[in-house]
Amino acid sequence: MALVHHELCFGCGRVNLFGLLFELERDGDAGVAGRCFLKQDHQGPERGEAHPGLIATALTEAMALACSSTAVPQTVSVEHLGLPRVGTFLQVRARVETRHGGIAQTSATATAEDQRPVAHARAKFRD
Repeated sequence: MALVHHELCFGCGRVNLFGLLFELERDGDAGVAGRCFLKQDHQGPERGEAHPGLIATALTEAMALACSSTAVPQTVSVEHLGLPRVGTFLQVRARVETRHGGIAQTSATATAEDQRPVAHARAKFRD
């Protein structure tokens, strides 16, 4: 079953045509996995490559949905390893590493369609 915050969410909403239209599903007890298509509208400073902020958004969205539909990020750290091309799918996996006192520590990875690592992220969320 696909996970969504709400239908207009930029990351996972099904009717926000400007958004990522993320397709995420549960992956085990503490994780999510899925993909989004990098559209021409998602270009960054280098022609033909996705915007790095969009990759950070995808990772943050996945980590939030791994926590819960109401999780609010407190800190997010992203290490970019390269930028994927627009016109391709971005694969994302995220998981909750630990939970304590309403705080979840999370991690996520993004991979290009050719299986090349794109980015790693860590974040702290408040439920």
